[in-house]
Amino acid sequence: MPYYIKFLFLIFCLILIGECRKHKSRKRRWSGAVESHKHGAPLTGKKIVDNTKSHKVKTDHLLRVDDHDFTMRPAFAGPAVPVGVDVQVESLDSISEVDMDFTMTLYLRHYWKDERLSFPSTTNKSMTFDGRLVKKIWVPDVFFVHSKRSFIHDTTTENIMLRVFPDGHVLYSLRVTVTAACNMDFSRFPLDSQTCTLELESYAYTDEDLMLYWKSGDESLSTDDRISLSQFLIQKFHTTSRLAFYSSTGWYNRLYINFTLRRHIFFFLLQTYFPATLMVMLSWVSFWIDRRAVPARVSLGITTVLTMSTIITGVNASMPRVSYIKAVDIYLWVSFVFVFLSVLEYAAVNYLTTVRDGKDRKLREKAREQSLSLAREQSLPCTCGMSHTGTMMVDGDGTYSEADTNSLAGYTRADAPEDTPEKQEHMVVHLSLDNESTGTKKKARFRSFSLMQNTHAIDTYSRMIFPGSYIIFNLIYWSAYC
Repeated sequence: MPYYIKFLFLIFCLILIGECRKHKSRKRRWSGAVESHKHGAPLTGKKIVDNTKSHKVKTDHLLRVDDHDFTMRPAFAGPAVPVGVDVQVESLDSISEVDMDFTMTLYLRHYWKDERLSFPSTTNKSMTFDGRLVKKIWVPDVFFVHSKRSFIHDTTTENIMLRVFPDGHVLYSLRVTVTAACNMDFSRFPLDSQTCTLELESYAYTDEDLMLYWKSGDESLSTDDRISLSQFLIQKFHTTSRLAFYSSTGWYNRLYINFTLRRHIFFFLLQTYFPATLMVMLSWVSFWIDRRAVPARVSLGITTVLTMSTIITGVNASMPRVSYIKAVDIYLWVSFVFVFLSVLEYAAVNYLTTVRDGKDRKLREKAREQSLSLAREQSLPCTCGMSHTGTMMVDGDGTYSEADTNSLAGYTRADAPEDTPEKQEHMVVHLSLDNESTGTKKKARFRSFSLMQNTHAIDTYSRMIFPGSYIIFNLIYWSAYC
């Protein structure tokens, strides 16, 4: 029995010793894995060297940014730093006549040499950086003269590129959208051509410190062939440069990007010139309307005048308030004068017609009174201004009989045949009557005569003078401005 107990105790001790050994080995493996993970090594326990921590490839040490003062320009106190510039125009976004400005998106590139940024290289390859390094080194302080707004694109990051070559040459490129002023001359609008200029200049450095120039002459400016504008045709891009003087600071190098735009005329022909011409022609219709049709002619004249006023207002609303006369103003105001004169023409016709009708009415009344008084006094035939007459026999009892007495016309009382006793109570009265025997020929002549009287002489002349004068004006206008 005691041997059996000793044997069990021995087995228990052996099992306990084995479990303790397993626990120690498991703890050693776990602590080693954690330690390797802390040092950045894989869990397998292998340690890999991080070459990015090597001082040989660190940018600040390679370019020696911390060893130099980049607040000063290269070759400080020496000759001026040559900075070449080239531009690639990406788009010409808009031209505003009201604000007299234009908006352009472009790639602006600068080229210069800064020996402080030179670095050793066996392959002579350049190093390219983004905008974060630009804040640590010296770059040219170029700005846009007469610019109203400008910004560097920042989607998805700032559109800035810096490329450094082993010998210290630097390429600095950025993508910019700028809105700049453009002095426009609208004296020939809309038959005009405009020349706008984008000017580049150093803000702080005079020509003694920084020499700004076009890197490749006229080839320094490149454009996209797909650039187009709705109202303009881009005729020419070219570059120039000159010195600009400021009385307080001195002389500066200034670069110019010049481009010439010619306006498309077809839009304004449809929207301005054709409607104005049609309104003038419509005002001429009143010359063929009867001068007694007052509502028709007055309403037509007022409508054309108001329409011309609307066209003039619409054109001026989209233009700056300049103090000189534009070409479109000349055409519209001359057209307005033609329309207004057509209204005045009818006013003159109506007035003269009223005056003449009043005079004719007075003459007819006076002639009728004289004829009647003469007939009563002399008992002679009264023609009353008519070419054909008839007679009415007045009897003593008040009855009348009509007879043909044309043979009595022009006779005096002495020449007239004496009445017989049977006819002493009769009195011959020669009345002015229309001769119904003339037929339809006399009626047709009367209608044509009335029609000729309704068409006033002023209307007749206006039908030729107004169109002829307007045609002459158009020939002179388009010959002078085209």
